[in-house]
Amino acid sequence: MVRATTATLLLLASLAPLAPSVASATPEPVVQRSVQEDEHVRIEELRVRGVNQRLVVRPKAASAPEYEILPADPGRDAAQDRRSGGQRVWRLLSF
Repeated sequence: MVRATTATLLLLASLAPLAPSVASATPEPVVQRSVQEDEHVRIEELRVRGVNQRLVVRPKAASAPEYEILPADPGRDAAQDRRSGGQRVWRLLSF
């Protein structure tokens, strides 16, 4: 059986306040949401750590559907990557 001495208990009690400060040392990512709007369209943008994650365009015309513009992957060279960055995407089904 292990016995905790008074010195060990005092040491653990003195270190207890340091534990939350170590966990909070890593900052949360900066999340920015912005909305730009005029008489024809509403654009909603989501940025995380300054990088565009989502861009949704909502036309105000009743017959035009909303669409999303896919941002380019920041980890790839835009000159060599011919993927879907900057392409429009329409959602066909939503649940």
